[in-house]
Amino acid sequence: MTLRAIGLIAMAGAACLPSLADTSFRVRRMNRNDVPVGRGQCDIRLQVDQEVEVQVRGETVFIKTLQGRDAYDDGNSECNMPLPDRPVSDFNFEVKEKRGDIRLLAEPSRRNNWSAVVAIRDSSGGQGRYHFRLTWDMRDPGPGSGRFEDDRRGGPGFSWNNALDFRGNGRGTANLNGSEQRLGDVVVQIDRGGRVLVTFRADRGRELSFTGQLISRDGSRLRADVSSPDRRTRGPMVISVGDRENVNSITFEGGDSRDRMRLTWDRR
Repeated sequence: MTLRAIGLIAMAGAACLPSLADTSFRVRRMNRNDVPVGRGQCDIRLQVDQEVEVQVRGETVFIKTLQGRDAYDDGNSECNMPLPDRPVSDFNFEVKEKRGDIRLLAEPSRRNNWSAVVAIRDSSGGQGRYHFRLTWDMRDPGPGSGRFEDDRRGGPGFSWNNALDFRGNGRGTANLNGSEQRLGDVVVQIDRGGRVLVTFRADRGRELSFTGQLISRDGSRLRADVSSPDRRTRGPMVISVGDRENVNSITFEGGDSRDRMRLTWDRR
């Protein structure tokens, strides 16, 4: 057999093999404002031919094609925040649209680099549309804790008997590296362990949130060590509250060697 014939046979055999190419794309930022306060949510919408394995990590979707043509984003995949690179509580997987089989293989964990892993198998021929939703509690459950309220130790010098919600109608700004974002109403949630979630309504229906731990209390002034969900900005936040569970003012300044944020908010 000549080398030319061997090459033709190899090419023909390769054409019969399923595609093993990997694809990936970044999910766009969600502009809707119908997601409950304190919840992270990703809606992933794909066109799938035959069989794929999908990993959602942060704000990126990785697709491994097991059989058929490469799957792709149908243009409407979106998240209100990246999937955190840490343990999360109340993680849920929900199928919104399918044509074949779809199931969750693994929740985010350290073993899979904080990825949600989903298997899809479509045997109907041609591209089929699939839409699944990931949701989770945005509050940081803390080291060694599976839920937000598991740690009941409280911050130094005080403890809470009940979980508390403070709300405020007002205006403010957050300036990150010279880029300014306008802020609207705010919700401050505190559990019995002294863990805090602060969520602002922001431009175009978005949210800006911080999670952390209360570290001191001086009358109506609360001081917390907080960070953003992507951990780019961390620092002290001072929250002034009223006697009717109102938020009066909030200030924050934090960051790292590359990023710096300054935030001010006042009740109106």
